Amino acid sequence: MSAATATETQVSSASAEWNASEPIISIKHIERDFVADDGSVTQALSDVNLDIRKGELISIIGPSGCGKTTLLRLISGLDKPQRGEVTFKGHEIEGPNPERGYVFQQGSLFPWLTVEENIAFGLKAQGKYKEHKDEVGEYLNKVGLAGFEKSYPHQISGGMAQRVAIARALIDHPEVLLLDEPMGALDSFTRADLQDRLLDLWEKYHMTMILVTHDVDEAIYLGNRVVIMTPRPGRIKEIVPIDLAQRDRVSDDFTAYRKQLLTKLHFNVHNHD
Repeated sequence: MSAATATETQVSSASAEWNASEPIISIKHIERDFVADDGSVTQALSDVNLDIRKGELISIIGPSGCGKTTLLRLISGLDKPQRGEVTFKGHEIEGPNPERGYVFQQGSLFPWLTVEENIAFGLKAQGKYKEHKDEVGEYLNKVGLAGFEKSYPHQISGGMAQRVAIARALIDHPEVLLLDEPMGALDSFTRADLQDRLLDLWEKYHMTMILVTHDVDEAIYLGNRVVIMTPRPGRIKEIVPIDLAQRDRVSDDFTAYRKQLLTKLHFNVHNHD
């Protein structure tokens, strides 16, 4: 049995054993330190605990350097904690897996590959391209990039590049999509469009999404729950459930959530009533 086949068998076995009433992601007492060249130690995360249910859309927000991206990397399997445990479907995460797709801050596209080749890259690496090659065009359509198949990354906008990165992650049919500030460098119009596309994809596929962001409005607009982290060392300060009948950025309810989150993040909030 090949290593790839063995991994797929283990994943299938884990999925079969998992009870859907349990959290799909469970984070227990996570600690993560980083050691500099001079020997100094920086504690990035301290005693982080969080359960995430299947189908949730979680926003993680907090000040720069509080460990948001570190936490996302631990969930993806790209990094490991010194202490504590991160599990996916009841099994400790040992490394990256296509069931947990990752979208980086800058898209991380390969500049020598076309849009469609970038999307198909993971399929080819896993030896699944022949079986799923027809899906490349489908996912181009789903992220609104039909007609740009043969374009190279330098020929498309930043927002389009991020959509390519999202399609590349989605084509592996992940159960969890991890989003590391994918809209942070985009203008407000492009950002709003991509936010709506993400919501549409989430509603269509019922996957679990975990979003790291610095933007309070984005956290509210996309999240079912907003996880607020403390300054370094990062801990979970509070989790705020978001209950909005519709995603309207100018509604009274949305404004109330914004004021609540800004207050918890210690921003000065002026009441103009």
